[in-house]
Amino acid sequence: MKPIAWLFLAVLILASGDLLAAQSYPTRPLRMIVPFPPGGAADAIGRVLAQKLGEAMGQQVVVDNRAGASGNIGAETVAKSPADGYTLLLGALTSHAINYTLERGTLRYDLKRDLDPVSIVGTVPYLLVVHPSVPADSLKELIVFARAYPKRLTYASSGAGAPQRLAAEMLKLRANIDMLHVPFKGSGPAIVALVGGEVSTAFESIPATLSHVNGGKLRALMATTRQRLPMLPAVPTTAEAGLKDFEVSSAFGVLVPARTAWVIVDRMNAELGTILQLPEVRQRLLDQGTFAAHRSPGVARESIEREIAMWAGLVRKANLQSD
Repeated sequence: MKPIAWLFLAVLILASGDLLAAQSYPTRPLRMIVPFPPGGAADAIGRVLAQKLGEAMGQQVVVDNRAGASGNIGAETVAKSPADGYTLLLGALTSHAINYTLERGTLRYDLKRDLDPVSIVGTVPYLLVVHPSVPADSLKELIVFARAYPKRLTYASSGAGAPQRLAAEMLKLRANIDMLHVPFKGSGPAIVALVGGEVSTAFESIPATLSHVNGGKLRALMATTRQRLPMLPAVPTTAEAGLKDFEVSSAFGVLVPARTAWVIVDRMNAELGTILQLPEVRQRLLDQGTFAAHRSPGVARESIEREIAMWAGLVRKANLQSD
């Protein structure tokens, strides 16, 4: 038999093996790694999807929180796991895309090479909130104050590579203002400091800020969305507040180790598509400030690459460092 024929036969055998394995998949519980601590947006999304995905696939999906290093520890764990469909990452895609550039010299995995996207599952927009002591009832007033008193305002974030920080840096560039960055180890401590008046402002998720806004402990100046939020209909969008093309949100998705059999990825994508159309699931996610979404693996990959390019440009333009 000619060498090319042997090669074709080998490929055929491997493909047949993948197909047979996928037909019986899954035969044991799956593990969904959430690269952040319990209580945050990623954990909430992961637990909703893990429960429903387990029911759909006939095997338990166990949530495993592997927090640390801005989500990199959990992502690296999945990237280095066997490509058999039994280890999933509930990825904070925007954070991973930012870290792709910001932490380029320290990462021990490659987002584009070592992980394959299954689907985007949701997006989490942000609110620009200020402490009541800040003399601004609108974005325009905040910009006027910040220009009059450079570096007087401080902004909190949940870490050097967090989307919250990058949103604030984008605002600084677009509005030509200067605010001082105060990083915290997570959204929880950042919000505690903001409510306590230790910092002036922050971009933060709806779940982290909603009760404080409704209780008058924080003032919401805008939502980083194209449409007004149903839970805060009085808060203007970025365009209404005076900033065009400033729709910033965190995308979340499910990823698997690279080279996972396409039939497994396709099956999982289809199950997620069905799950994310369930009214109960969409409402549970919305209660966590997450707008459900579903994309094909190919579209999800394109979205990740666009995020990498967008945030890389901002990191370079603002000369940001991983503090």
